[in-house]
Amino acid sequence: MTVRAYIHEQLAAIGEVEEHRFQEGSEAGTNLILRLPGQEPGLDPLLIGAHYDGPLQSIGADDNATGVAALLVLAQRWAADPPRRPVWIVGFDQEEWGMLGSKALARELHQSGQKLRLMVSLEMLGYTSPSQDYPLPAMQRIYGDVGDFIAVVGNAGAALTLPQLAQGMGQHVKTKVLPVPNGGRAIPDVRLSDHSPFWDAGYDAVMVTDTSFMRNPNYHQMSDTIETLDLPFLAAVTEGLDAALSRL
Repeated sequence: MTVRAYIHEQLAAIGEVEEHRFQEGSEAGTNLILRLPGQEPGLDPLLIGAHYDGPLQSIGADDNATGVAALLVLAQRWAADPPRRPVWIVGFDQEEWGMLGSKALARELHQSGQKLRLMVSLEMLGYTSPSQDYPLPAMQRIYGDVGDFIAVVGNAGAALTLPQLAQGMGQHVKTKVLPVPNGGRAIPDVRLSDHSPFWDAGYDAVMVTDTSFMRNPNYHQMSDTIETLDLPFLAAVTEGLDAALSRL
């Protein structure tokens, strides 16, 4: 069974799944979308997504099976216990080819005038390390040199939401936030996931991440296996996401 078919099966057990087909240049793909009702259906929806494609020549356990696993757990929980606002659960295709699936969806939502409370990209959630690198050396003085936290990176529009997310998530896992101006263009490394097309389309969006290659030496390698993951950390991140996002 392919990854896409598996995700479709899991989401279809909850509700109707839209297959959002797109064509970006010569590349065709399919995003999977499940829309869940909220307790207050008139509120702007929250879109939470994870890319289900993996890099070539890699097992892809952290990148991005961890994000998909958390996404499916949240979908199941929120179907049984609806969050405050409607939630769109999205499995993005072709992130590894330049965020093609998220570019297509962000563009279509923007063109249709669809509002979103926040877009959340789940990008590698399961690796911890005794050491931690950063795109800017000065960040080490702020965030520390141990890779034992989950990072939440947001654009200027999402900056006011970051403390709320940190408070909710921080009850379950050490959480550190990074607001970035100008769509993160001064720090290109923070743009490397499905949130950045939503930044570019004018939406407030965040990336939730274990910091990817700044921490995980198995990034895009065949050594990115489940044995290298910190599964209790992944579980804590998922609990934190549930706590923070369900009340947003």
